[in-house]
Amino acid sequence: MKNIFLIFLMTTLLITSACGQNKNKTQTKTSNKMKFAIEKTPEEWKKKLTAEEYRVLREKGTERAFTGILNTNKETGVYNCAGCDNPLFKSDTKFDSGTGWPSFYDALPNGVTLIEDATHGMVRTEVVCAKCGGHLGHVFDDGPKPTNMRYCMNSISLDFKPKK
Repeated sequence: MKNIFLIFLMTTLLITSACGQNKNKTQTKTSNKMKFAIEKTPEEWKKKLTAEEYRVLREKGTERAFTGILNTNKETGVYNCAGCDNPLFKSDTKFDSGTGWPSFYDALPNGVTLIEDATHGMVRTEVVCAKCGGHLGHVFDDGPKPTNMRYCMNSISLDFKPKK
């Protein structure tokens, strides 16, 4: 039993270390108690966002896989934060991960902040908007080259701006 626990602990540490790597010029934080350029009260956010946007962006919810309209979007443009319009991802970094959520292999500089997430009995790396702190999804180190990263985002957290 001790060996199984040690293997579990070592695997968790390796995953945490790999997911926490800062390969994409993003800020990495270990606490969710941080300040962002855009700070609003819950009431102000509720006036700006739909109920579902609020649940995902502000309460760290997740939309069901394969339900988001941006999962299959193939247009050229930029994906911005649905909460504050901060540019997050370019369309040429989007790929079909087969997970049911829009996935990107790289974020725009200063677009996102990474936060250690130890909820739900696992350790992951949460991705939030660097400007407003809105929950976007999680990042994993099983993506394609050149970064090997998979930013697995909630479609409802994103606002797509097509290239003009």
